[in-house]
Amino acid sequence: MNFVAFERAKQGTGASRRLRYSGKTPGIVYGGEGKEPQLIEIDHNALWHALKKEAFHSSILEMELAGATSKVLLRDVQYHPYKPLVLHVDFQRVDARTRLTAKVPVHYSGQEESPAVKLEAQLVNIIVTELEISCLPGDLPEFISVDLSELKKGASLHLKDIKLPKGVKAVTHGQNNPVLVSVVAAAAEEAADPAATAAAAAPAAPAAKGKK
Repeated sequence: MNFVAFERAKQGTGASRRLRYSGKTPGIVYGGEGKEPQLIEIDHNALWHALKKEAFHSSILEMELAGATSKVLLRDVQYHPYKPLVLHVDFQRVDARTRLTAKVPVHYSGQEESPAVKLEAQLVNIIVTELEISCLPGDLPEFISVDLSELKKGASLHLKDIKLPKGVKAVTHGQNNPVLVSVVAAAAEEAADPAATAAAAAPAAPAAKGKK
């Protein structure tokens, strides 16, 4: 994906506020060996629609700036607390020869055809929806596909159970083998007998007073 950015000369709260009033979003591009951070501005509407696309968050982007094109990765987005407004955006330059870390979405499929769901009426509980990975820019996947069609009752799918794309390593921050998906019962095994439940729930009748 590509987007157009423009050089931004002024910085500061007042300058950023005036920029937003004019329909632009302030941003910065940093990283790259020997390169200084670059202040940029982007058309807000174009950026808003781009941010709705999953690929804009998890793939290498081509940024057109001052007649040149460079490869960048979206690193941070600041939204207004309640208005549909992007306050600031950060990008990082990427080098084809340098490994990077990024979070990519996990796309699950096949759960409806799995024995756990189809035969046992179990529920598939998705625990992890994105993975942090390390790879070269050219190996960065837009998303990671995971097939759940073999899940069985009571099973759990761990990180080591899936095959990552070539050149991609998971960053787990000390978690050896985190659970990605678990299979759980759809409901309690059996409800108690309704009559017994009602009797247990009813208040005890007061003891009859003895006659004098």
